[in-house]
Amino acid sequence: MRAIIDIAKAGHIADAAKADLAAGGNSDYILSFESARSLFSEITPSRLDLLDVLARVGPCSIYALAKEAQRNYSNVHGDANRLIDLGLIERTEDDLVFVPFDAIEIRMSLAHAA
Repeated sequence: MRAIIDIAKAGHIADAAKADLAAGGNSDYILSFESARSLFSEITPSRLDLLDVLARVGPCSIYALAKEAQRNYSNVHGDANRLIDLGLIERTEDDLVFVPFDAIEIRMSLAHAA
């Protein structure tokens, strides 16, 4: 399963959710933002790096993730929690974090059709 991050007009998010339900709930995870500014304020380069590190090392504690990423624990903790809130990483019952996707795509159209 993939995560698709895109910039979409208001209402597109509801349309995507309806399409997912119609498909039996097994389609890709879609995370939409209203503007490039809002997308890149949430999906920062540091958070993208964490996703990459976490996908490479597999499920681990936030402490181990911070050590592997060579970053400060409190910053990684905050970024990981935000990525959990956004649905891009998940936490196991034993408090390990992991990326539940095979791929994450970021899509941005340069022009919107009317």
